[in-house]
Amino acid sequence: MQYHALALARHGHEVALLGYLLGPKLFQYVLKVLVQSVQLLYTLLRLDQPSYILLQNPPGLPSIAVAWVAGLWWGSKLIIDWHNYGYTIMSLSHGRSHPLVLVAKWYEKLFGRLSDYNLCVTDAMRKDLWVNFKIKAVTLYDKPASYFKETPLDLQHNLYMKLAKDYEPFKPRAVNASADRSAFTERDGKSGDVLKARGRPALLISSTSWTDYERFIKEGAKLPALVCVITGKGPLKDYYNGLIQKLDLKHIQICTPWLEAEDYPLLLGSADLGVCLHKSSSGLDLPMKVVDMFGCCLPVCAIHFECLHELVKHNENGLIFRDSQELAEQLKMLFLDFPTLEGKLHSFRENLRASQQLRWDQSWDQIVLPLLGNKE
Repeated sequence: MQYHALALARHGHEVALLGYLLGPKLFQYVLKVLVQSVQLLYTLLRLDQPSYILLQNPPGLPSIAVAWVAGLWWGSKLIIDWHNYGYTIMSLSHGRSHPLVLVAKWYEKLFGRLSDYNLCVTDAMRKDLWVNFKIKAVTLYDKPASYFKETPLDLQHNLYMKLAKDYEPFKPRAVNASADRSAFTERDGKSGDVLKARGRPALLISSTSWTDYERFIKEGAKLPALVCVITGKGPLKDYYNGLIQKLDLKHIQICTPWLEAEDYPLLLGSADLGVCLHKSSSGLDLPMKVVDMFGCCLPVCAIHFECLHELVKHNENGLIFRDSQELAEQLKMLFLDFPTLEGKLHSFRENLRASQQLRWDQSWDQIVLPLLGNKE
């Protein structure tokens, strides 16, 4: 939604961005919905009359109904941007047959039809919206912002040196390493040029650790040491950090850094491989994390689900796996003889570079701007 707001502002539209905090899953649903409905409607009606109300779903309860009422009051067009179905997310906690889930599905189906325009993030969702909801939608794939790109070597070095101050895996392995060296890069003392460190580990951006990879090295496979950076946050982060500390790993270092917003795209643009374990509750949306990785020309191994093929092309820009054993074999194959410029890992990166994929601004201008009458 932030990308939509930026795109609208870029074309001279006045934008008001509204949102609300999500409460506990079972915290008095009815009361919460009533309170949020009043708050949201009150806020909407205090705005200057909008031409369009652009709503992301989920969360759509109660925002779809409230936005529709506000649209009637103002005479505004309602645009719903379908990223998933709220009822499928709710079903992860309560099950598909729970009364709350059934009510949420009925609600999305009923009020979703009252919109003037609809966007969705995959062709699979576009077809599902029509078949099950009789809603016509236009596919607007998530695209990376312009700042997701390959990171130049000197910026990589600056980032590694910054992270090395707080995180051991980024510090140089050599005993007598120069002061201007990280685990991955070093600056030549004479020329001042930044070089990739000899014998550097592979850098993997992930959400878990790989004990099978450790076993492959012990069995004699010619694999590099691995630094696995686990990004993201959540209530169980401390719990999993405790589990990680108990692992007996000699060739793998796991790091869970806190990254400043501007450092995250730099890290993606510096990594050797990304791993994605996202599985959609509906099977109809795509992981934004992979979109950003591809913007940085970073190959990806991603776990399979129904519409993933719309983003990850197996054996072209990455690999798709179904279980941990298959992923471990893929890692072994991709990192054999690392860091030579031969093999699939380099081929995938070259394919991503050659694809010249659209960025968010370009895609938005082609698909969304015409819906608004192309008014600058």
